[in-house]
This record gives sequence, C-alpha cells and structure tokens, in this order.
Amino acid sequence: MPHRTTPSGSPPPARPGRRPRRGPRRARAVAALSLGAALLTAAPVQAAANPYERGPAPTEASIEAVRGPFATAQTTVSPLSVSGFGGGTIYYPTSTAEGTFGAIAMSPGYTADQTSLAWLGPRLASQGFVVLIIDTLTRLDQPASRGRQLEAALDYLTQRSSVRTRIDATRLGVMGHSMGGGGTLEAAVDRPGLQAAIPLAPWNLTKSWTGVRVPTMVIGAESDTIAPVASHSIPFYTSIPAASEKAYLELDNASHFAPNTSNTTIAKYSVSWLKRFIDNDTRYEQFLCPAPQGDRAISDYRDTCPHT
Repeated sequence: MPHRTTPSGSPPPARPGRRPRRGPRRARAVAALSLGAALLTAAPVQAAANPYERGPAPTEASIEAVRGPFATAQTTVSPLSVSGFGGGTIYYPTSTAEGTFGAIAMSPGYTADQTSLAWLGPRLASQGFVVLIIDTLTRLDQPASRGRQLEAALDYLTQRSSVRTRIDATRLGVMGHSMGGGGTLEAAVDRPGLQAAIPLAPWNLTKSWTGVRVPTMVIGAESDTIAPVASHSIPFYTSIPAASEKAYLELDNASHFAPNTSNTTIAKYSVSWLKRFIDNDTRYEQFLCPAPQGDRAISDYRDTCPHT
C-alpha cells in the first residue's frame, strides 16, 4: 500500500492506541553517544599516566631516607660466571607488584673494589632500581676499560642474570667513582640510548665530552686533590651539550673519597636524577629544578633547568 502523507509532506500522526516505534532507536542512539563521549573523556587520562612510576609520591624525607619504600635483597655474581667484568653484587627490590624496574651498573675507582660503594646499592634498590656494583677485571683498569665493563654488566643484568625478569631493559643507567666515574662518561658516549649517568668525583684524562647524549649529573668534591674539580668535574660538565640535560653538584669541603661512605647528599640527588630520567618520573623534578638553595652540603650547583 502506498505510504500516505499529509498535505505538508510529513508522515501522518500515529493511529490511536499504537505507540510510536522510534523510542527504542532513539534511546540506543543516546546511549551510544554517551558511551562514545565517555571513551573520549577517558582516553587522555590513560595516555597521561606514567607506566614507569614506582613507589609513593616523594618527599624531602623520603629521598633522604637510608631506605626507601621497597624491601630489597641481594645476590652475589661470581667472576667465574661472567665475562667482560669481574663479578659483583646485585641489589634489587623483592616485589614486582608495581612492575619491572630500571637498572643501574656501578663501577668503583682505581685500586678499589665493589665494597667501596656498597652503601649505595641497597639505598638505590630500596627506591625502586636493580643495581649491580661491579668488581673490575683488575684494580688498575683505566676509565675506558671501566666503561666497557659497565656496558658488559648491563648486558649481563638484562640478558643472563637471575633478576633479568625484574628489569625493563629499555631503562638503564650507569654510575661510578673516580676512574669508575671516568668510565661512566665513556659508557655514556658509547651508549647514547642510556637514560642516565652519574659520575662521582670522576677522573679521566679526556676533558671534552661533547659526544655525551645521556642525561648526566656530575657530582664533584670541592676539596678533591686527586681529581680536582677545576680540571675534572667542571670541564666534564661544561663540555656536555646542554641539550643532553645535565647538572653539576659540588659537595662542600668534601674529599675525593666522599662517595666511599654513606652520604645523604649524594644519595638524595642520585635518587632524584635516576627517578627523573630512568623512570621519567616528573614527581622528582621538584628536587632538581629550580636548583637547590640554602643547602650547606652543596658548594656549587649548575643545571639546564627546566628539563624537557
């Protein structure tokens, strides 16, 4: 039967006693629009979340604490079981309930062994990192060799170690003291994909590090007579391109051996730098930018704030 229209060309009114049939379709359309709007609203929230954040929001007290929020354990790495470095000790968070962690390899200085930095291993691990403090192949190894050993240690951590499943191999950093600090810079040049580097009272005959592309915090010691800041830490820092992100922290009236004993200033700013760049955790930016003010333990601080 042909469809009748009214003179105005619109469909005729519904017959008495018969409900219009458009109601359910309209309800479904409204529901679909509401669901779409909800999804559009939710998407930016998911995109903005940082999947690498580990632990509660930081405070001044939490980054100065001897132990952070994560329980830790340690395991010995025999020199007989590895190649490219001399073994060492791994410190790691015991729980992976929040996900995997970034990892750090750390080298001691000339004539020293891993025990010279042992205080820092569990301290960093308790803040949410896997840390391997190495012994070097020989105690007389020069910075270039120590840099290669740090790289070998990272490869071991991420590929063959007993804790490899706890590690996100895309989030790695290096640290070291004295010639180990010089080796840290060597490794940063060789592996620009690293997320962070922290040379501690670094020593190296090479003074220009324009090839560094890794966010680097150089920690010098004001009264260092073995690696004087004027001929080591400061030129190292100055030569690193600003675009790489960098900071220079100088420990007030400290000697070359300041990193060999528990040091709150070294720990708190190392934690902040590693969290900011290995974990991309901007909650720690507050401790780095603007530059620390009024801290009597710091005689000089320079930076590239704000970080991008």
